[in-house]
Amino acid sequence: MNYEIYTGAPYPLGATLDKNGVNFALFAANATGVELCLFDEKGIETRLQLRERTHLVWHAYIPGIKAGQLYGYRVDGPYEPENGHRFNHNKLLIDPYTKAINGVVEIGESHFGYEIGNPDEDLSFSEIDSAPFTPKSVVIDCHFNWEGDRQLKIDYHKSIIYEAHVKGFTMTHPDIPEEIRGTYAAIGHPVTINYLKELGITALELMPVHHFINDGSLTEKGLSNYWGYNTIGFFAPDTRYSSSGCAGEQVAEFKTMVKELHKAGIELILDVVYNHTAEGNHMGPTLCFKGIDNESYYRVTEDNKRFYMDYTGTGNTLNASLPNVLRLIMDSLRYWITEMHVDGFRFDLASTLARELHEVNRLSAFFDIIYQDPVISQTKLIAEPWDIGEGGYQVGNFPAGWAEWNGKYRDCIRDYWRGADSMLGEFAERFTGSSDLYKDDDRKPTASINFITAHDGFTLNDLVSYNEKHNEANGEDNNDGDDHNRSWNCGAEGPTDDKEINALRKRQKRNFLSTLFLSQGVPMLVAGDEIGRTQRGNNNAYCQDNELSWIDWKNADNDLLEFTQKLIRIRKKHPVFRRRRWFLGQPVHGSELNDIAWFLPEGMEMSDENWNHDFAKSLAVFLNGRGIHRLGQKGGKIIDDSFYMIFNAHSEALDYVLPPENYGAEWIKIIDSNGNTIPEGKTFKAGEQVSVESHSILLLQSPDFEEKNEDD
Repeated sequence: MNYEIYTGAPYPLGATLDKNGVNFALFAANATGVELCLFDEKGIETRLQLRERTHLVWHAYIPGIKAGQLYGYRVDGPYEPENGHRFNHNKLLIDPYTKAINGVVEIGESHFGYEIGNPDEDLSFSEIDSAPFTPKSVVIDCHFNWEGDRQLKIDYHKSIIYEAHVKGFTMTHPDIPEEIRGTYAAIGHPVTINYLKELGITALELMPVHHFINDGSLTEKGLSNYWGYNTIGFFAPDTRYSSSGCAGEQVAEFKTMVKELHKAGIELILDVVYNHTAEGNHMGPTLCFKGIDNESYYRVTEDNKRFYMDYTGTGNTLNASLPNVLRLIMDSLRYWITEMHVDGFRFDLASTLARELHEVNRLSAFFDIIYQDPVISQTKLIAEPWDIGEGGYQVGNFPAGWAEWNGKYRDCIRDYWRGADSMLGEFAERFTGSSDLYKDDDRKPTASINFITAHDGFTLNDLVSYNEKHNEANGEDNNDGDDHNRSWNCGAEGPTDDKEINALRKRQKRNFLSTLFLSQGVPMLVAGDEIGRTQRGNNNAYCQDNELSWIDWKNADNDLLEFTQKLIRIRKKHPVFRRRRWFLGQPVHGSELNDIAWFLPEGMEMSDENWNHDFAKSLAVFLNGRGIHRLGQKGGKIIDDSFYMIFNAHSEALDYVLPPENYGAEWIKIIDSNGNTIPEGKTFKAGEQVSVESHSILLLQSPDFEEKNEDD
């Protein structure tokens, strides 16, 4: 087919469709030539030389091209790995800005810029054409009927995050049509939506949906990159999660999913991986960035640009200090916000993005640009505040406007409930929002994303069932995954018929959930933890796209589900558990009592000396509801109830004396992680002695105040 080629424009980058044709624009600073490759329905390729170059961007406008057109690029330039250049015209390259990719990359010999097996390794040059084996970029029509949909902008202090995998969450659900299980359509299905609403979460955080590839080493073992932290398309929703399988339709399906979530009042947060790409190290494949302009995208070593700086453990690191890479990241974020209506992002290995040269810099260009961006800065921005490089552990060090996965919260709470050495002071800090990490930076308790488990590591069930990881199925002789899990099997490794051990495990799961949802900060629950999901001790199931990782809905623990739902209802109803401001430890207006007070089992307030005790396993906390003052939705001042929460991590039951009458004349049992050994609604008097089972939590509520709550 003959195509007319017009000058076109260097902006926007990517393929932009209008009623007459498509504008193509590609950044390639060091390239000497660029060919646009168009493919028809039979796979026949037409190559068009781009002759216009403006501000390092190659561009052209092609009339007559419509949505659904498949395309790619071939880029000319020097093949000099030692100088950072890896141009190879024989490799068809995916457009970094493509909005859809029409298939899955199956890595083969043709995808490498060098000759496999050559003794010169990547210094050799491959002449194999990769086009027949490389999925194509797709021109899409962005028009979609959003029906007035917009981002929900739920306040952090009202947020409850639920981390899930698109496929794993729905793949075995018996009430979802089989033909759409494991897809965006399944997430947007009424069965899924109703489950999330009944659970009570406010935000669904999806593990990576940006188009990714499988590692060749995993494919050889019959495994796959199930988690998806191996991105190749930062604008393209992965086609594997599309129920239609048609090129470009995954975009509309994704948008429909978002619209249905928003109708239910549920935000969508995406786990994004801007720290590296799927092209690996110097021996990795040439699929996109490496062939378009290697030195303009990656961090290469200073003494020999053949090699990459690797702060991610994946072989390469995107160079977020370069203007074109920053532009790529910001354009991608803005696209997902404005075109796909996403509500926020969780940034994988976010410390990598903060590295100006080698050191992590909290004032780096990445943060500066996000801070001033009127679109991106108004969404939820959540950092995984570490990477594997030196100085990469940065919990508490991200700037204002960011929330963080609080790894110190996870570690402390795990240690407390497994009975490890711990300081009462740290436990109190974590439970009250980690002011030691965030307060001095003028951040709020909501900067702390609290979690007990995440996709990476043990599930909640496995956390109380295994002392050691059991990753044999991953094919690495159990050498992968973390060896220090802060877990406790409660007396037996793995499943057991011992009734006492199983009862203890149930209490422990309820302890963790109670602590999570009643702590200050923003709770994050991992999908399936609320129904007892197990990975049979595998703490690194990144490559297990099977029943080991998928949620087992058939064997759901419905008692645990009901317990979790109750905790979330309590959190939502009572703002004392989701404060917007820090506790001050001072009397609050309308009360002679402090906003918070900590007690020993004997009923006496904690002294400075008590806070320094090791092996701290028992304490209680008073949360003063009169510390919460606000105007209700219908007008009038609203005062929350007060609560008394007792923690017993000892191996035996302990007696706790309730505080004096001025803290509350009566206390009603609300939550008992030991089940219903204490009847629901049982009332205790001030100063009364209460027996609390070993390894359990008791939550009591004061009925003293007559004011009624409004859910704000």
